[in-house]
Amino acid sequence: MRRNYMSLLASMLFGLAGVFVACDDAPDFTSDSGAVLTFSTDTIKFDTVITTVGSSTRQLMAYNHNRKGLRIASVSLQKGYATPFRVNVDGSYLEPESGARAFDFEVWGGDSIRVFAEVTVPAKMQDEPFSLTDTLLFQLESGVTQRVILSAVGQDAYMWHGKIISADTTVQSVRPIVVYDSLVVARGATLTVSPGVRFFFHDNAVMKVYGTVLVNGTHDRPVVFRGDRTDNLFDYLPYDNTPSRWGGIMLDRDSYGNVFNYADIHSATFGIRCDSASTDELKLTLANSVLHNIGGEGLGLYHCKAEVRNTQVSNTLGHCVSVVGGWVEFLHCTLAQFYPWDAMRGDALYLSNEWMSVPYPMQHAHFLNCLVTGYGDDVVTGRFDDPDGLLDYCFSHCLLRTVETDDPRFVNVVYDLPETDGGGKEHFKRFDTDNFLYDFRLDSLSAARGVGSLQWAERCPVDYDGTDRLADEAPDAGCYEFVAQP
Repeated sequence: MRRNYMSLLASMLFGLAGVFVACDDAPDFTSDSGAVLTFSTDTIKFDTVITTVGSSTRQLMAYNHNRKGLRIASVSLQKGYATPFRVNVDGSYLEPESGARAFDFEVWGGDSIRVFAEVTVPAKMQDEPFSLTDTLLFQLESGVTQRVILSAVGQDAYMWHGKIISADTTVQSVRPIVVYDSLVVARGATLTVSPGVRFFFHDNAVMKVYGTVLVNGTHDRPVVFRGDRTDNLFDYLPYDNTPSRWGGIMLDRDSYGNVFNYADIHSATFGIRCDSASTDELKLTLANSVLHNIGGEGLGLYHCKAEVRNTQVSNTLGHCVSVVGGWVEFLHCTLAQFYPWDAMRGDALYLSNEWMSVPYPMQHAHFLNCLVTGYGDDVVTGRFDDPDGLLDYCFSHCLLRTVETDDPRFVNVVYDLPETDGGGKEHFKRFDTDNFLYDFRLDSLSAARGVGSLQWAERCPVDYDGTDRLADEAPDAGCYEFVAQP
């Protein structure tokens, strides 16, 4: 029995020795100057960053593709105490207060470490954007120094927190205006917005108009309403190309005389929403404008009086345009429903004379020289209580993606039939669903060419880009006249 006990003890000791040998897998490190790190990028870039507002976080990977491990003696920011950048290397923060330096990192062979970077750009109180740079230095144990550039573009801005316009005000600004919570135009006040003004709305921030707003943009200097995220969701996709970055624009029932000329309204949760009002007075004039990439309804006209011309409303989760009763007229407009983020998108155009079981008389809904299309087989829909066929709506010289009809209120309409085309997108110049980039100017193959009436075009003789519609006998439907490329 003693012999068996000794044999068992010897076996255990031999096994433990094997375990210790097996666990002795400490990496072998090299100080060869030819063994270096490989980085996922040579430059960490921050696009336009609003001053005093921290940026999003960028990530850098540092790979050791060598068989042996590498020791990093230090990682530092070249500008040290003066750097606006904040960097974390493998859990160690490079604190500017201590010289923005950290020491002693190990990267095993075939392994990697993560680096995270942010920036807060100090204000310079100037209108034009400005650039900032620093260099991230990796000092290897071998004496080799490797570098990664950090760069940012800063932009000073005016910060409006719950801003209320209580008296007649004209806004002229080269810098962006960042809106937090809301921008309110009080009853009795008029806000006049000069060409080139840019409103950057923070998450869920909205514009509420109880008085009057006059947006006076130009083709070269439109007035922009957008979200305040200036960075990218992915490398190829800016947040500005995604919907629902901010709230939208609401025109109260007692708000009249509003004008949006050359307004660029995009990436909102909703575009412009007009509350029910008297149709004796013009509530909204929307001209030469674009409402695009919206996470709800693009333009909602609820029993009000509105004129819309030379305007594009496109890619909305809700209906591009909803007209519920009232008096509206659309002249040379492009309504394009190709919302890419959800298959349960609305229609390009929705018409109704009731809402939530409440009747709203449709006094006048005319669509003249318009292009209305989208992904669906029928994107012109409605809900009418019209047993006698007396409602005043009509489509004249339009291209419509809807079911053919012999209704006399459809005059010289060209039908965009789904069985004969490429899904509606063949009308347009650029349709990049991979990068969510669109240009709704007409392609040479579009059936919208020559559809329009000179009678209506004479009321709107130039298109959104200033191209003459009267240069030939047949203007095109929509807000863009076809222009042949050289």
